[in-house]
Amino acid sequence: MDPVDTKTRLIRAMLSLLQRKGLHGAGLNELLAEAGAPKGVLYHHFPGGKTALAVAAIEMAAAGMAEQLEQQLAGGDPAAVLRAWLDQAEQRLAASDYASGCPLATVALESTPADSALRAALSAAFATLRTRIAAGLTRAGVAPAQADGLAALLIAAYEGGLLQARVAQNPEPMRLISASLSTLLPPTR
Repeated sequence: MDPVDTKTRLIRAMLSLLQRKGLHGAGLNELLAEAGAPKGVLYHHFPGGKTALAVAAIEMAAAGMAEQLEQQLAGGDPAAVLRAWLDQAEQRLAASDYASGCPLATVALESTPADSALRAALSAAFATLRTRIAAGLTRAGVAPAQADGLAALLIAAYEGGLLQARVAQNPEPMRLISASLSTLLPPTR
């Protein structure tokens, strides 16, 4: 097996498990089976074990979300882009039969003060997303201070809406949030 391919499969498998089961619900045997990787390979690629792999999965998730937002916000109407982002999250949640939430929130809710590496990765992930959203809003003419506040609100609403929809097994919380946030976002200039 190609080591890069195995490492990527491990990260993707961990990401999937974090979305569905959280960090503490993700067992190593299940992880290795989902990644199609033999025992021992986890510690070869991630000497820090499960936590190091979870950090890599958080970084991968954040990078993917940030890249998607950056591309969509680059030339689009921020209100429409952010509504679409919320709608896509709602659709992914429904398609998973309300089993797969956002890995960032799932791990954040499980973390303790002792989980410094996880908390640092999560903090960086949320900061990156806020920065990308704020930059898109600023390009659309929103004052930087207001853009920063709106970006923080959007991330909080996104995560909270996903959590509420997931536990209710109903898309209504996401729909309410999307409609309400739309009224707060200024039109493009």
